[in-house]
Order: sequence, then C-alpha cells, then structure tokens
Amino acid sequence: MVPSMALIREDVRRIAGRSIICGFEGPQVTAELRELVREARPLGLILFARNIESTAQLYELARELKALRPRDPLLLCVDQEGGRVARIPAPALRLPPMSTLGAIDDVELTRRAGRALGRELRVLGIDVNLAPVLDVHTRPENPVIGNRSFGSDPALVARHAVALIAGLHDAAVGACGKHFPGHGDTRTDSHLELPHLDHDTERLQRVEWPPFAHTIERGLEAVMSAHVVIDGLDPTLPATLSRAALAPLRDRLGFRGVILSDDIEMKALADHHRVDEIATLGTDAGIDVFLACRAPDVTLGLYAALVHTGEDGTVSHDALSEREQRIVHWYGGVAQPAASARDLAQTIGCTEHGALEREIEQRAQARVS
Repeated sequence: MVPSMALIREDVRRIAGRSIICGFEGPQVTAELRELVREARPLGLILFARNIESTAQLYELARELKALRPRDPLLLCVDQEGGRVARIPAPALRLPPMSTLGAIDDVELTRRAGRALGRELRVLGIDVNLAPVLDVHTRPENPVIGNRSFGSDPALVARHAVALIAGLHDAAVGACGKHFPGHGDTRTDSHLELPHLDHDTERLQRVEWPPFAHTIERGLEAVMSAHVVIDGLDPTLPATLSRAALAPLRDRLGFRGVILSDDIEMKALADHHRVDEIATLGTDAGIDVFLACRAPDVTLGLYAALVHTGEDGTVSHDALSEREQRIVHWYGGVAQPAASARDLAQTIGCTEHGALEREIEQRAQARVS
C-alpha cells in the first residue's frame, strides 16, 4: 500500500495560494496589490479592461507584475475572446465574435486567427487566454453566450474550438475552454443570477459535451466551470460547487488537466454562498483553481478558507498534492518571461494581422451579401 502524503503547514499554504487567480483594480502595481500577492500567494492574476490603458502600458504592466515574484512569476490571464469580450484595445488584433468565424466555417482561417491572437498575447506578456467558449448556442435569447459561441451545431463548435486552441498553442499561449457542463442554453446570465437547466445526461452528451470532448482529446489542458444548476446532474448546487456536475468532465470525458472556476464573485455564487462555502464545496467538487476577479477581501477570504480546508482534514493531503501536481504541470507549460520591446513593436499592429482582420471582415460580408 502506498503511504498517504503528509504535508506541513507551509505546504498547505503554498497549495492554497496556487489554487487562486485573482484580479485587481487599476492600471498600475500598487502597494495594495503587492500586499495581496504577498499574503495570498496567488498562482496568477487576471487582467480586465480596467487594468489596460494601451498595449504599451499593458506590456510594461506585465513586466512589472512578473517581476513581483521573479523566481516564481505570476501567471497572467485575460479574456480575449473577440467581439464584445475583448480587454485589449487597438492596435491589438480585433477579432469579431466567434460566431463570425463559425459562419465562415474555414477551420484554417480560425487557426490563423488563434495564432495571430496568441502571438500578440505572448509579446504582451499574457500566458493564458481564457478562451474559447465551448458552449453550443442553442437558445437565441441567451443573454450571456450568444455570438461568443461558434454556433448552434456541436460539431461546428468542436472543430472551430480545436482550430482556435491549436492556433493559440502555436504561439505558446495557453487556452481555457468554457463553461462546463454547458451554458449555451440558459435564459439568464450567471453574472447576475443563478441559471437553471433541466437537461439530462443524454442531452448533455449529445449537445453540450462534444466540443469539450474533442478539445480535450486534442490537448486542451484547462477547462472553466459554469455557475449553472443542471437538474440532470445536481438539482441543488451550481456546477462549480457540485461534485456530481463536474465529475463527468474527468470520468466520462477523460480530462486530466486543471479545472478553473468561473469568477466566484459573480452573483450566481455570491448571492447564495459565503466565500468559505465556495472554497469547501468547490474543492470537493473538483475545482483546482478559483477565480476571484475583483475584491481583495474576497481573495484573502478565499485563501484563508482554502488553507483551513487543508489544515482541518476536509481535504486529504493526498488530494492536495494531486491538485498541486496538475497546477504545476499546467503552469510549467504556459508561464513564460516577458518578451522584448522589439518583439512587441514587430507584432502589435503588424501588416500581417491587419490583413487577417480585413480578410475575415470581407469573407463575412461576402457570406451575407
């Protein structure tokens, strides 16, 4: 019999920090942010439009953020999907909503778009793009997914998601598919309230899960959970906090990578659960890394709760060690030092990427004319 892993307090604290990616206010490194990084020891940071004034400023900010912890640089993440979910302003590449690429239905074009996007993110210092959306857009009135999805056909979504991820990987940028078990058929937005779906497993296997299955088979190493209650899996808890809802990701789809939560400050969770409950239930459900995207007190409360779950035996030390191994493997494959200023000047706003933007626009117009 293999003996159980015994961790000391410092190990538990390290793993708790590595289980957090957090956000912060403003476009600069402040004393408050330095203290947050020191106290919570996060794996990385997620950047939003509030943190980004220009591509030049983002480049310098990313260098400064990575220098906060030079021996173990912070993993820098962003949601740069295209369309209405894009945090980085021009002259960075401006991709249309993914529905446009799905409608054109040229997977090589989608891969080229992913590669160009990845090249720009990499020179800006971004390690992980929290994209693409793998949700299948089956409900036209869905207020949160919509044209962020490649389309309403699971096979189409799967092949274009595979292509976009391959393009990001060509540029050495990590991808994160979202939102498992599926957010494409909801009537409500989990940023604002807790959505419910009555889907059973047969429906999920037929519609929602093929894009996840295909991208996992082709090397996707991070998946984000959905704050959605799916009655056929667990009628009581949102998937982020439900072992029954997240278990199929590993047990049926064979995923061995890192499971990230969607932002725990979204109202779908925050209106119904305290931070300590989110930490305990999410950990039990199988979340490896929690996103806490804005408030420092939420990040610090999450960190304290994760430490507590490791110290009081709620989570076994074997499970903590396995979680850390997944996280370290993922981190090692995507984290890189900042690029040079020369690379930045040669990539952002380059002729090749401008031509790609125009090609996509022209092909989209030709399709509807």
